[in-house]
Amino acid sequence: MSDPKKEVFSRRSRLSAARLCAVQALYLTEFTDRPLTDVLSDFLNERLGGSALQEDGDKELVTPLVPPDPTVFTQLVRGTVDAKAAIDETINASLDGERTTARLEAILTSVLRVGVFEMTRRLDVPPKVVISEYVDIAHAFFGGPEPKLVNAVLDRVAKAVRGDELGEGG
Repeated sequence: MSDPKKEVFSRRSRLSAARLCAVQALYLTEFTDRPLTDVLSDFLNERLGGSALQEDGDKELVTPLVPPDPTVFTQLVRGTVDAKAAIDETINASLDGERTTARLEAILTSVLRVGVFEMTRRLDVPPKVVISEYVDIAHAFFGGPEPKLVNAVLDRVAKAVRGDELGEGG
């Protein structure tokens, strides 16, 4: 007999959760002096999955969180940190005007960095999926024009490095 409290989450939702957690971990590494291994350990041992309180009228319900795929989470964080300089060059070349990663909000920069890493280094993930996932993450943090910026930057990067997959020359 199966446990009715045990939630079954799809592979897709676990990947989405891994992307969100990777953005959060990367953001955290920007503001602490803690080694990357410690940040990863904290997320893997304490922050992934679990539950959250959700309001339902005048009641609070405990809602299980989707547990992120730990392997993908770790690959995204480590890969983004290792390739940060090249990723920032790619982002800066894709921004309009005088904007640079140094002038963007830190969480927006983290979203772009992980998104560009995945677009340029995880070729098993279709470009349209990468764009959609990181635009959704941007919507989780911002209510203004930032998701459109994420879409524009990732679209430019996709066309430049994976245009053949989009039906365009690269």
